[in-house]
Amino acid sequence: MKELIRIGLDTSKSVFQLHGVDAGEQPVLRKKLRRSRLLDFLRKLPRTRIGIEACGAAHHWGREFAALGHDVLLLPPQLVKPYVARNKNDAADAEAICEAMSRPRMRFVPVKSVEQQAALMLVGMRDQLIARRTQLSNMIRGHAAEFGVVAAKGHEKIKPLLTRIAAHEGVPELAKQLFATLGEDYAGVTARLGSIEAKLVTWQRGNEMSRRLAEIPGIGPIGATLLVMKVIDPKAFRCGRDFSAWIGLTPKDHSTAGKKRLGVITCAGDEALRSTLVVGATAVVQQINKGRGHASPWLIALAKRKPAKLAAVALANKSARIAWKLMVSGERYNSALAATAGRRAPLTRGSAARPTVAARRTPRNPSREAATIEA
Repeated sequence: MKELIRIGLDTSKSVFQLHGVDAGEQPVLRKKLRRSRLLDFLRKLPRTRIGIEACGAAHHWGREFAALGHDVLLLPPQLVKPYVARNKNDAADAEAICEAMSRPRMRFVPVKSVEQQAALMLVGMRDQLIARRTQLSNMIRGHAAEFGVVAAKGHEKIKPLLTRIAAHEGVPELAKQLFATLGEDYAGVTARLGSIEAKLVTWQRGNEMSRRLAEIPGIGPIGATLLVMKVIDPKAFRCGRDFSAWIGLTPKDHSTAGKKRLGVITCAGDEALRSTLVVGATAVVQQINKGRGHASPWLIALAKRKPAKLAAVALANKSARIAWKLMVSGERYNSALAATAGRRAPLTRGSAARPTVAARRTPRNPSREAATIEA
């Protein structure tokens, strides 16, 4: 076999397809292996570059291949798809991965450590428990309404509602037993959720970068934790706008013939991270509209003249850029500078401020306008 310079590997649960090329870009390796034989085969090969799509179990295999001495590159699947010549099969996918990883402009995903994967489990379990709690509360409210028993909004109203149902004479005994079962499930989910959130807060307080990011208004412990867990190498981004674009908070660009056309935000990247930043920014905007808190003149003026959701997306865009600056510089958020900043974006000590350029036109679509405010 001629010397390999790179291998594209299409993964699955039990079957793995390999496609390798030599220095002349000629295929010298086309092989299908079972899961039990994969590591033994790669252990016998000299050090080479191995490309994998960043999908299920990719980080696990990345760590395993790196332990064997190979250089591992994880590729976003959407960037590999254009290199699939024709037909969809394992061999074509492996060849496409091998071709895509050779492109000089290709972007790669850093391999996460086992500690980072364990921390991400906390976030995933929290989201699942929140969804389950919401499902149970809606079920309890819906069934209770059929018996003429209603309650105000809020999770704290569920326990009093169950107490009223248990004492209500118009509710049959069978229904009361079923409501009691739902109440036990609801209490159990709430207790598990509290335990998971306590572990998440403990992890956040034990991480120095996460503590610094949590000082940014609208980020909070959850947003800071997600940023640290999901952004392995912040220096991989050229600037704050590239980081914001990676999250999906910048506008789509469909310009041609010298005409600049910006659309709604791309919504690319990690949905959990983006939604957390937007929710946190929404809370900040709500406080400003109520006359509370201390915000920059830029945000106060924006909240007065624009809808709340639009201002929240624009603030999330700005917060993402500030978070990137803090991650790469090691600085802390300067609240005093933020309170006096007018239309100047960076809010960190010792950083040169750049003026924020407002959109020249006012699109009808709020998402589009929010994207262009900080674009």
